[in-house]
Amino acid sequence: MLDIRTLRENPDAAKAKWASRGLDVDVQALLDLDDHRRQLITRVEELQQTRNSSSKEIGLRKKAGEDASEAMEAVRKIGDQISALDKEKTEATQALETQLMSLPNFPHASVPVGHSEADNPVIRSWGEKPEQAFEPKPHWVLAEALGIFEFERAATLSGAGFSCLTGAGARLSRALISFMLDLHTGEHGYTEVQPPFLVNDDALLGTGQLPKFAEELYRVPEDGLWLIPTAEVPLTNLYRDHIFAADELPRNLTGYTPCFRREAGAAGKMTRGMNRLHQFDKVEMVTFCKPADSYARLETLTGHAEAVLQKLGLHYRVITLCTGDIGFSSAKTYDIELWAPGQQAWLEVSSCSNFEDYQARRAKIRYRNENGKPELVHTLNGSGVALPRLLVAILEQCQQDDGSIVLPEILRPYMGGMERI
Repeated sequence: MLDIRTLRENPDAAKAKWASRGLDVDVQALLDLDDHRRQLITRVEELQQTRNSSSKEIGLRKKAGEDASEAMEAVRKIGDQISALDKEKTEATQALETQLMSLPNFPHASVPVGHSEADNPVIRSWGEKPEQAFEPKPHWVLAEALGIFEFERAATLSGAGFSCLTGAGARLSRALISFMLDLHTGEHGYTEVQPPFLVNDDALLGTGQLPKFAEELYRVPEDGLWLIPTAEVPLTNLYRDHIFAADELPRNLTGYTPCFRREAGAAGKMTRGMNRLHQFDKVEMVTFCKPADSYARLETLTGHAEAVLQKLGLHYRVITLCTGDIGFSSAKTYDIELWAPGQQAWLEVSSCSNFEDYQARRAKIRYRNENGKPELVHTLNGSGVALPRLLVAILEQCQQDDGSIVLPEILRPYMGGMERI
């Protein structure tokens, strides 16, 4: 959530930043609502002062044996006015907060202006497309021949958009999760967390999924809980309403969770095989840091996601999301895309984002600055990385002409010494 003071100080700049995202926001309407709320606060404070003064006068009259009944009636009426205005003030505050929560973050000045993913610039790539002297097959063909994915059987259990890994496929998934957690905790300095997979409304409000994206989430209404769409939600909200000491930052967390997304409105996108699922596994990275450090931390976080792919020897590229494609809560995002030769397509495997203080303001996550005063932290997160498309890239980039898959060397100890599937 954005600070209303930012809009007060420079409404034209705020309107322009939202316009770069393709939004026409009536900033003046927000300021009018804020002005009304502030006038109500001032009026309530004035009436409270009048009531306090009158109450003291009534006390003096009573001590002097004078009749104070008229003054007491006037104080009662002032109390009624205060109650009515307090209610109106609360309603105005809630209305303003609701509107602010429905509006996205401002993009950072370094984010390229654009309308869609077609305007996202590639900033670097790593490795080369694999040289395959045969026509590479898509992963769903490879997986069926190897007997490691059960797409049709999964559909009988849960419908389309769910997968079932078997045999070497299940072991490969487990190996990748262990490898990534070992890398992030052992070499990158993250603390591993195993969080709950269901969260309450406050957690999703804190990271920005609610109220905007309720239709994308799976809900358990009987318990007032939601299945997490990403580990970002529980990991970030572990510190909701928390104040860090300055020397506790940066705080870096990583964790594996399944993720659940309804993917409403995803029809027509790449949904074949494991490209887009309602349930998938992911290793996540979350950082809490001082505001001055957050953009350096974004580069570090992105590098940690890239390290996963480099150690696996997979060809990838990094793009910067433009203003028209950036996520709702993000100020700046890098996407990492893996090459899938069987589909001749780039597939996103990680998004690394700096939210600045947007989530921290919603979740009230702060630290004590050099003056000892509470100040909002900046939060960042990145996939480190998502499993389905990582599996896709391993199958498609590492396939051989006989349909077998040569496993990346770093995974072989996790696979019991297996060199190929």
